[in-house]
Amino acid sequence: MKRKVLSLALMTTALVTSAYAQEATLTIESWRNDDLALWQEKIIPAFEAEHPGIKVIFSPSAPAEYNAVLNSKLEAGSAGDLITCRPFDASLALYESGHLTDLSDLEAMGNFSDVAKSAWQTDDASASFCVPMASVIHGFIYNKDAFNELGLEVPTTEAEFFVALDKIKEDGTYIPMAMGTNDQWEAATMGYNNIGPNYWKGEEGRQALIKGEQKLTDPQWVAPYATLAKWADYLGDGYEAQTYPDSQNLFTLGRAAIYPAGSWEIAGFNTQADFEMGAFKPPVQNAGDTCYISDHTDIGIGLNAASENQEAARTFLSWVASPEFASIFGNAVPGFFPLSNTPVELEDPLAKEIVGWRDECESTIRSTYQILSRGTPNLENETWGASVAAIKGTETPEALGQQLQDGLASWYAPHQ
Repeated sequence: MKRKVLSLALMTTALVTSAYAQEATLTIESWRNDDLALWQEKIIPAFEAEHPGIKVIFSPSAPAEYNAVLNSKLEAGSAGDLITCRPFDASLALYESGHLTDLSDLEAMGNFSDVAKSAWQTDDASASFCVPMASVIHGFIYNKDAFNELGLEVPTTEAEFFVALDKIKEDGTYIPMAMGTNDQWEAATMGYNNIGPNYWKGEEGRQALIKGEQKLTDPQWVAPYATLAKWADYLGDGYEAQTYPDSQNLFTLGRAAIYPAGSWEIAGFNTQADFEMGAFKPPVQNAGDTCYISDHTDIGIGLNAASENQEAARTFLSWVASPEFASIFGNAVPGFFPLSNTPVELEDPLAKEIVGWRDECESTIRSTYQILSRGTPNLENETWGASVAAIKGTETPEALGQQLQDGLASWYAPHQ
């Protein structure tokens, strides 16, 4: 009789476990619809192999529609269990609205640095609400064939950078640098926030600006605009009307020698360019100076507070923080660099070259992304326009710094 009761109990437990396994299906919301095959073919199978009781569905929306679609789903109570997080304010707003869970007690969060976590924390860093997944790194990608033909050395200082540009321009075979100002954001993202950290000393300057201890009229914040003003001579005819895709095409077709870049270009460039590429970090002002790179936190993943699968979701998030996930993601999407403290061996040579700068330079993030673009005028968008104006020479660097400072001080208390 006891054996029958025990057998029945075990069968009941097995049925309950089986039922749980079927119910523990996690859905991931994301804007990265270009990553669908990666998740379905590599990431999800690797996780499910280790956690057979949990099934995962990757359900992306179109990038431009993601914020609106996600907010609608969250309000309606139909959003997935896991929310892919954009950096800073958009995700902070979701947390403050009660849609994202505080993950500070997730042990795996200890796998990330303070800078890595900063994009998905409250301003006082008391709560972390998304597990960091990857960053993108800024610098310059160059055509190795062009450099070899012209006998150019890879520049490490600004003086060497402009010497190389002069030689490329004088030869006339290649446009020295492929970047336009039509879409504006490139001038700020691949221009100002690419070279700027070497001037304001990365996190030291960025944090001082947030605290009101430095101003946008200070020399270290104005000087990058003066450097950008010198770029105009090397961007080729008609750069003012040149779009972002135009610049990409000019470079991958072999018509330009240098491309001011973000590492997110690597995968696309690998398929489009038929020449060998290299990369160099933003040149320092003087030989021997400490170098700083924009190692910008780009994508994380959080837990929907309304999810009915909290335990399973936390299991998945802990796995996302693991070296195994970092290796899969970092190699499947070259140029999106894992943020965990555990080093990842990357296979793509260009990605490997760029991520190696972390060992040589101090990392920071884009200066306008945290806190400083919450008001009106929006500092991020204003920096777009200022960077374009600097390149075109329609305003002096000093005037641009003053305009940006006046705009920030109009709404941000530490600058009043």
